Amino acid sequence: MLFRRSLLHELIVTASGAFLILVGIVIAQRAGHLVKLASKGILPNDAITTILGFNIIRFMPLLLSLSLFLAILLTLSRWYRDSEMVIWFSSGLSITSWIRPVLTFSAPIIIIIAFLSLFVTPWANLKVEEFRMQLESRDDLAAISPGMFKESAHADRVFFVESFDELGNIVKNIFVQSIQHQKLGIMVAAEGSRFVEKNGDNYLLMEHGHRYEGMRGTAEYSITEFEKYAIRVEAGEAKREPPSTQSISSRDLIINKNNNNIAELQWRLAIPISALILVLFAIPLSALDPRAGRSANFALAIVIYIIYNNLLNIIQAWIAQGKISGIIGLWPVHLGFSLLVLYMFYKRAQQLPLLPNVHLPSWLKLATKAKK
Repeated sequence: MLFRRSLLHELIVTASGAFLILVGIVIAQRAGHLVKLASKGILPNDAITTILGFNIIRFMPLLLSLSLFLAILLTLSRWYRDSEMVIWFSSGLSITSWIRPVLTFSAPIIIIIAFLSLFVTPWANLKVEEFRMQLESRDDLAAISPGMFKESAHADRVFFVESFDELGNIVKNIFVQSIQHQKLGIMVAAEGSRFVEKNGDNYLLMEHGHRYEGMRGTAEYSITEFEKYAIRVEAGEAKREPPSTQSISSRDLIINKNNNNIAELQWRLAIPISALILVLFAIPLSALDPRAGRSANFALAIVIYIIYNNLLNIIQAWIAQGKISGIIGLWPVHLGFSLLVLYMFYKRAQQLPLLPNVHLPSWLKLATKAKK
């Protein structure tokens, strides 16, 4: 049918644009946060891209769900604003005629959302935790960012490296401050490199430099010039912690039932379910009130989306705390919004004039006539 083809085409274009904009916002926000951590020396520069990629995967189900909701809302709102809806209603279509084409467009994306939520997101969370553990176990030199002072894991040394070569093996303009036997030692060198002994120990070999050693608070310092000076670089010891609930696979959540696992499983199921409910909600919500502004329904939609997700988060926390049974779960929230969707369809059907060619569902037509 003509209206279905035109609707699907516009939904695809609008959803693609909304998704790209949302992804851009998330990338900008997360990248800014990670760069801030890197500037403080908390996170190595070479880890920003990896962690950012995993973060995008983690947010993907919510981004797809919000993109669907906004695409349907914006598309149908434009049709109302440009009076295209009046033409379709005059051609014998009712407001429920939009359900099938909208679901045809949304169903594959909702299936992808369910797959991401149940399987991909836990894997991404697990990889982020493993990667952070690897970063914590890196040696002091590997954790250095060029141009920044970095304290060692045991707080007995401070490193500064001006730059690395392309492979990261040769460093330029090195500064190392250490405390040994209550004496302060400062070493500076023009360049250096890393090497590994046969026993696996890592060393920083400094070349063409000076060493200053003495007691703090006094003027007595010895100065030594050296051609080569090796410093042993110790690897950090990362504490092996059990995986978080967010990183446990859905299969393990089902097998190992407790309040936290049930709450997490309910949340993963809630993402595709809420996406389906919001898709249907967008159809009656898109109807514009001529006396209201063009952005009124859009603002209302954002408020509804925030309330929906916040309620899901609150109930999930109560399930984890044992205040609500896992059998009840998040279903009351879904049921409440489903009833609200039915009410919105009923309300819009009442506002729709009963034109001769308009075919409303029997229950909506009877309710509308009874109201009149």
